[in-house]
Amino acid sequence: MRRGYLFVFLAASMWGTLGIFARYLDGFGLTPFTMVFYRVLFTLLLLMFYLPLRGTGFSIERSRLKFYALYGFFSIFLFYTLYFYTVTISSVSFAVLLLYTAPVYSIILGRLLFNEPLRGEKLTALAMVTAGVFLVNQGGVSFSTKALFFGFLTGLTYALYGILAKFAVRKEEPEKVLFYTLLFGMVYLLPFADFHVPPGAVPYLFALALFPTFLGYILYNHALKEIEVSRASIVATVEPVVAITLAFLLFGESLTPQQLTGAALIIGGSTLVHLKEYKPPEGAS
Repeated sequence: MRRGYLFVFLAASMWGTLGIFARYLDGFGLTPFTMVFYRVLFTLLLLMFYLPLRGTGFSIERSRLKFYALYGFFSIFLFYTLYFYTVTISSVSFAVLLLYTAPVYSIILGRLLFNEPLRGEKLTALAMVTAGVFLVNQGGVSFSTKALFFGFLTGLTYALYGILAKFAVRKEEPEKVLFYTLLFGMVYLLPFADFHVPPGAVPYLFALALFPTFLGYILYNHALKEIEVSRASIVATVEPVVAITLAFLLFGESLTPQQLTGAALIIGGSTLVHLKEYKPPEGAS
């Protein structure tokens, strides 16, 4: 059990470096499409070695390919690219906090798609996240309407990522899900990627694929074998904390007290949603 929590913490900490890599790669003149393309390409190469070692293989029902074509479009092509683009036009802290507006969209989509009830804690979380976003865009450092728009889109595609993942893992192993999602995502990225990158950017691109992508997802998937999804989601909210801390240490990014309050509301709202999803078994103390 404790090992499961450690795996989630490590995975979320690695995910917290995504914006950091985007900021460094932006310094090499790489577009978000190119960053994501090489992130996906290197991760696929790692998975091609890893899946046979796991005895998973690459076989999949042909009827599932349409689903992965849709999944790859929203979860790789749109989500990854929008997130990296938001980092380049705003800041790491701003982008990761708007990423965590995803529970708002999950609540709305859950109601529309699965007729899930809007309980009190969900409405409270909606209010917290909404107020948090308002505060984050106030104070000494405010961000453009463009950054807000793409940040909100990132949160929406992140929510779709989670919803589609629920459908995916019902039939395929998580590692195979990741492989085919990335594969289709790379197809969409091909027309937009620049194949000529500065040699100095290559180590960053490989590290981006290895740590927050390959190792991050593998650790998280193994953690889910030992702890509940909802508990893992709560621990995973360390991601924006790691991102904001690294952005401060490496790039000098800072948030005003008002914006830090907004950050706490956003993270708190996300945590509240996941916390209420967990229901202890009957008789548990």
